[in-house]
Amino acid sequence: MNPRLTRIQQRTICSQLGSVKLQLLYKASIHGFTGAAFHQRCDNRCPTVSVGYNTSGYVFGGYTKQPFSQSGQYVHDDQAFLFTFSGEKLLKYPVTSATYAVRMISNSGPYFGEALVLVSGSQAVVYNSPGNYYNFNAAEMHGNDLNLTECEVYQVEATPEFEKPWRPMVWENAKRTEMMDSIKLYSPTVSSVSQVRVLLIGPVGAGKSSFFNSINSVFRGHVTSQAIAGCSTTSLTTQFRTYSVKAGRGGKPLPIILCDTMGLEENTGAGLDVDDIISILKGHLPDTYQFNPSAPLHSEAHGYRTSPGLKDKIHCVAYVIDACKVSIMPTKLEQKLEAIRRKVNLIGIPQLVLMTKVDEACPFVSQDIRNVYRSSYIKEMMQEVSARLGVPLSCVIPVKNYSEELELDVNCDILLLTSVIQMLRFADNYFDELSDRVSNFQTKE
Repeated sequence: MNPRLTRIQQRTICSQLGSVKLQLLYKASIHGFTGAAFHQRCDNRCPTVSVGYNTSGYVFGGYTKQPFSQSGQYVHDDQAFLFTFSGEKLLKYPVTSATYAVRMISNSGPYFGEALVLVSGSQAVVYNSPGNYYNFNAAEMHGNDLNLTECEVYQVEATPEFEKPWRPMVWENAKRTEMMDSIKLYSPTVSSVSQVRVLLIGPVGAGKSSFFNSINSVFRGHVTSQAIAGCSTTSLTTQFRTYSVKAGRGGKPLPIILCDTMGLEENTGAGLDVDDIISILKGHLPDTYQFNPSAPLHSEAHGYRTSPGLKDKIHCVAYVIDACKVSIMPTKLEQKLEAIRRKVNLIGIPQLVLMTKVDEACPFVSQDIRNVYRSSYIKEMMQEVSARLGVPLSCVIPVKNYSEELELDVNCDILLLTSVIQMLRFADNYFDELSDRVSNFQTKE
């Protein structure tokens, strides 16, 4: 029995419910478009996601944590919601009257209040009445097409957690100190470069500026907010900024510079321009350059470096991706990232992925950040982002930025420091590759 709900659609729904997976219980085309067939397969099972498919191609339905029955009664559920897919995005319509969230009717399929019924009166049709316990736009939800081609009900199952972490980590204060010292003492293998330059690239709101603030906080010993960060639908970063982290207040700059960029947006002519990224990678872009999505940087721009040195170029690229949005990443945005990755590959710069907001994506990790490598859900998200961006899993690093905290946390620091150490190691790979090329060239001569 194969689910009609695609893997991406399943992931999108699961991202609303936490660390879970969907198990198909009932498929009307196989078991019958009748209330009896639905109840036989689904009674006493919970939580569930019910999905309808109509002749116009709409995919819509509802979620309830309550078990189905044939009692004829309304059942209270303050977490119930209806939904529809708009492209790859999920539109949610939460219950407005929890007392009447779900009704248990014997001759019908999933019955959400008086608002939406899938397989109504044992017919392959939908009954809908917006405003009755759920507010939604019928045209938006299902295009006013009430004829079902399929109805499925899935049980929501908690994903098992790993007994042992699949990526070993030492969660101790001594380890944190050791990592901080190794970063402070790091020195690039090329004498002309004193600081490794890492370019942060990612969608709007993924946490690029917050990542710099978090690294800065670790070395300052308290939470700081130097780079502009926050919540917005468009990029809060409008300039190219290079941030040097200092070892404590008034301390020496660390051997790493984090370069922040305007956020990527899915639409053409919005957000960071791909051509500007090439200019950044090659070291042409001056600090505080004002981005203009409709006009890429040109060589006559103020501060343009016509002959950048190795110290001005980017030595490692880090893609910053929100763990909560991996499954619902728009296709156009994914294509933009793929185009950037290809260009970075051509230049030969190593790349890694910082997966942010892992605590928001998984309740198990939210309980304790040390569960990050025991969470099967987070591992699946890391595997998915690895596949989507075309980088090995070993290049995906989960982190939690400081966003609401006022005090530092040792375990968050260890994740953040791990990512910085990987950046320095990748930069070493870049310098080694350059050195090998020079050696090979000299040998040929």
